[in-house]
Amino acid sequence: MMAIKKQFPLRLDPKLYTALERWAADEFRSANAHIEFLLREAVRRAGRLQDQVSSEDSDK
Repeated sequence: MMAIKKQFPLRLDPKLYTALERWAADEFRSANAHIEFLLREAVRRAGRLQDQVSSEDSDK
């Protein structure tokens, strides 16, 4: 079963977005997937991510 994802507008500085796009390409991800990955990692490291996120969501 596929999880429904929350959509919302995100405003970023153009230079930051360009850097994220390049980084995402280096990791073979879309910019959107890479931003989600980075946010998930930051939340996990802060100890704020519950076990409700499946292991398949934590892959690339």
